Amino acid sequence: MSLSTKVMAAMKEAMKAKDQNALTSLRAVKSAILLAQTETGSKQELTEAQELHILQKQVKQRKDSAAIFTEQGRSDLAEPELAQAEVIAQFLPAQMSEDEIAEVVDEVISNTGAQGMKDMGKVMGVVNGKLAGRADGKTISGIVKARLMQ
Repeated sequence: MSLSTKVMAAMKEAMKAKDQNALTSLRAVKSAILLAQTETGSKQELTEAQELHILQKQVKQRKDSAAIFTEQGRSDLAEPELAQAEVIAQFLPAQMSEDEIAEVVDEVISNTGAQGMKDMGKVMGVVNGKLAGRADGKTISGIVKARLMQ
């Protein structure tokens, strides 16, 4: 079942339950998917990787907004953003722990023969490809940087 089908089913459930928070979140996801599909001019199906990227972007936007609101002392605005991020995150695969990410990073570094920070881009590209949707880019970047600086 495609992501848009899952989102539509969840939207129907949110409408029945009168859950405005979930409904708002799911409408935003549906809108982002439709925009991505029509970008090229023809309505084509998105790949799973593209769908995961859209979901990750939506979750990241909400978490960033919540962080800014919290920083400014506006917890009344931060709480709905975090709640929406949780609703959207339920469509993402389970996130990997830092130890699991570090194992993959170590493997990629040894396979590519990376020697320092000059090879960070090469390592990041391979790791991001392997962990698409299962790890946050910021976390991956921090681990790669720490490993390459040793």
